[in-house]
Parts: sequence; structure tokens; C-alpha cells
Amino acid sequence: MTRQYITTAIDYPNAAPHMGHVLEKVLADVCARWFRLRGDQVRFQIGTDEHGIKIQDTAKKEGITPKELVDRNVPLFKDLYERLNISADVFIRTSDQEQHWPTVIELWKKLQAAGALEKRTYTGLYCSGCERFITAKELIDGKCPIHQKAPEKVEEENWFFLLKREADWLKKLLKSTYKIVPDSRANETLSLLDQGLEDVSFSRPKSSLSWGVPVPGDENQTMYVWCDALTNYISGLGIFTKKEDRLWWDDAEVTHVIGKDIARFHALIWPAMLKNAGVRTPDRLLIHGFLTSEGEKMSKSLGNVVVPQDVIDKYGVDALRFYLSHEISVGNDGDFSWKRFAEVYDAKLRNQLGNMLNRVLVMLKKEDAELAIPVSKEDEKSIAQAWKTFSDALDSFEVHAALQSVTTAIDCMNANFNTAEPWKLKGAERIKILSHFAEALRHAALTLLAFIPETAQKISLQLNVPYAKEMLEKDFVITEELKTWGGCKGWKTVGEPKILFPLVE
Repeated sequence: MTRQYITTAIDYPNAAPHMGHVLEKVLADVCARWFRLRGDQVRFQIGTDEHGIKIQDTAKKEGITPKELVDRNVPLFKDLYERLNISADVFIRTSDQEQHWPTVIELWKKLQAAGALEKRTYTGLYCSGCERFITAKELIDGKCPIHQKAPEKVEEENWFFLLKREADWLKKLLKSTYKIVPDSRANETLSLLDQGLEDVSFSRPKSSLSWGVPVPGDENQTMYVWCDALTNYISGLGIFTKKEDRLWWDDAEVTHVIGKDIARFHALIWPAMLKNAGVRTPDRLLIHGFLTSEGEKMSKSLGNVVVPQDVIDKYGVDALRFYLSHEISVGNDGDFSWKRFAEVYDAKLRNQLGNMLNRVLVMLKKEDAELAIPVSKEDEKSIAQAWKTFSDALDSFEVHAALQSVTTAIDCMNANFNTAEPWKLKGAERIKILSHFAEALRHAALTLLAFIPETAQKISLQLNVPYAKEMLEKDFVITEELKTWGGCKGWKTVGEPKILFPLVE
């Protein structure tokens, strides 16, 4: 049994969560659920990055303290992720002085002892949106390419992390044991190394940044985002403290799920920090792209911001999870379109999946007889190949490809149902063909479980399979027997059909 530790970027709670947060958490959740379903032990951690200039400035504008701001906003993230059925085991907050701060402080001390930190006066261009110093060559028309704002020229005394000296080691690491998924993102990161690295500002004067972790031994400096926020991945395990649990780091596969805008920090700064602190590097970075709205960057000024709760209220949680997983290939940018969402909902969920289940169950209930699933070498071979295609895609983190293999199978199921014309058959022949489609739907529900868990369970409950009530438990495993054709022993009858996806006007 493999041990899996999967994390996401921790969210910045200076405002309510947006669709970009949802995209990342759903991707990570699908991966975490799949790990569990295939029999791995899983620790899935999310959280919030609560320090920094943006939090400090936003709180000041609202006339409240930074702590009051984060304490108000963090529950918005927790509540949304709970509604989305994000199956995280741990939620960490960087303002947690008992769980987070001790590891951060000890990490700083280890970096200092390793000679990896140096204090110097620095003049540079600071982007408040990125919360980092950026170089002139990164600017486009004098502006930050992400936030479209001109950076502020800042001169101050900071502690620096000596990243430049790690260039050769990082190049070897990224070509060997630290895997970046997909490959296109790995190539981008290696190109950054070819351009040359700069040392990294690791603190800010307390006079400009007071909301954060104080630098040990230098109380006039506050830790900057990198040592504070990145360290959440190991502070949740209590590393460097009496609560230390290294099992989920040293004896696990560690996967960080992050957006492309912070890939360079996770691919370069973070492993270099760990090396200097004597901690092994993670196994992989799973990098996703940005989410646009109707082909444009989401912006309040454009009026195209999509509020996650609006989508949930109209179409439901699983429809949103399905759309993000089905429509957006991992690593690439994706688009949220209300028109496309409606098309996918009607075609893939309501008409193909929901209608298929309803037709089969209605006809079986009329027969009022036990199932008689026909078993043939052809069916056994076909379902084995389908599971291999699906599993291989998910094992390779090709989430969209895995889900599309399921929807393609459901499309074929509908076509085959129309060709078979079971309504023209009678008696045993009719029961046999309907039982065949019921078994195909059983497998479809299992493959959908990581993506749309509540719907997958509803399908299984309507099919009346014996394990249906256990499917949402974290210890539920899809066994080899369950993946075989006719592999659900003791399944005799189906349940009552109900509408899975109602018509949305």
C-alpha cells in the first residue's frame, strides 16, 4: 500500500474565494479520492496563507485588524470547500501560532545555520499583487503581466535566501527526481534556470510589514511569504517540533497541486529551502492553468466574474465538479462559459447519464424480476480494457482524459441501448439485456466516484448495489473484483428510479 500526501496552494483570504480556487481544489480532490479508491493511504491538506502586505492593507482600508479580516474570510473558504465535497483531511492556517509558526521559525534557523541567508540592502521593483520583487525583464509595457499594474520601486534592508548558488543542483533535480506534470510546464521551468536565477528577498522591515512571523534574532524584520507560506506543507506535519510526524513526508509520495503563476516558487525556491534544511524534496508538482470567463480574464471591471455559489445554486455541486474536470485539460488554461456549461449539463449529465439510468431502471422495475447479468469473454475483456484506460489516465494525472473515457463509454451505452431495442424483447431476453446495461451503469458509477461522488452514490443506490451506502467513506476501495464484469456478488434487484439531473431553464 502506497502512502500519498497531496496538498494544494494555500489560499489568500483577503477576499472571498473565486473560481480559480475551485478549479484547483476540485483537481486535487479528484486525485486524492482516486488515490484512496485504488487502495492508497492518503493525507490531503489545504489551507490559507494569511500574512502579508495585501492582508495588512485590506484590513487597514476596512478599519479592522488583519486578524479580524482573516478570521472573517477564512470560514468562507472552509464553507465553500465543504459544499464542494473537497475531502481534505487537514486545513492549515498560517496565522496558527501553535501548529504553523514553530516549524517556520525552526526552518529559518536551519537555513541561517546552513549559510543560506544573508542580510543586505536592496533596491528593487515590488508588485503588491504578486507580493514579491520582480525584475525589469518580467514587465510588459512597464507593468506586471499578471496584475497589469506598475510595480513600486522599493529600497530597504532585507534578509535574502541565496538561491543563485543552487542553480546546478536544481537543474539536476528537475531532470531526475522532482517530477513536474505536465511535461510542458517542466520545460517552462527549466527555461527559467537557463535564464539565470536571482537571490530571493526573504523578509521585509517590520515598519512596512508587521503582519507575519517575526524573524528569529531580528525582531525588526518580518518573514516574507516564501519562508512563511511554503512551509505549510511541512508545518502541518509538525516537522522540526516535538509533534513531528515524518511518516507522511519521508515515507510517502508527496504531490503539490498548484497554479502556473506560482510554479517557479515551488519548483525552485521550495526545494532549495528544503535542501538547505536537510529535508527531502517532494516527488512532483501538478500544475494547472488559469480559468477565464467567456474567453476573457475574470475581472470585476469587465463584469464577468463567476461566483462559485451562483453555479452551485443553479446546477448543483457535481455539475460544477464535472464541468471543470471534463472540459479543462490539466496544465492548460480553461474557460468558464455559461452557454458551454448548459450544453455539457444537458448533453453529458442530463440526457446521456441521467436518461440512460432512468430508462434502464424503469423497464427493470416493470419486469419485477431478479437481475440476470450475462457474462461473456467479450464483456470481460471490454470492461477490463475500459478500466485500464481509465486507471492509466488517472494514474498519470490526465484527469480530463479519464473522465472523457467514461463519458464516451456512456455515449456508446446509449447508442447500444437504442440499437438493442429492449422494449421490443420479452421475458428472459428482455431481463438479460436490461441487466447487461445495469451492470454497465454500475461500472460507470464507480469510475465517476472520484469526480462526482454524490451522483455516483445516487446511481449506485438506485441500482441497489450492496456497497452503495459505503461509497463515500474514505476507506472505500474499488477492488479488483468490483472492476470485473459481473463482479458484484449478491446483487439481485434494482431500486427506485429518480431524476439525477433536473431540467434547468
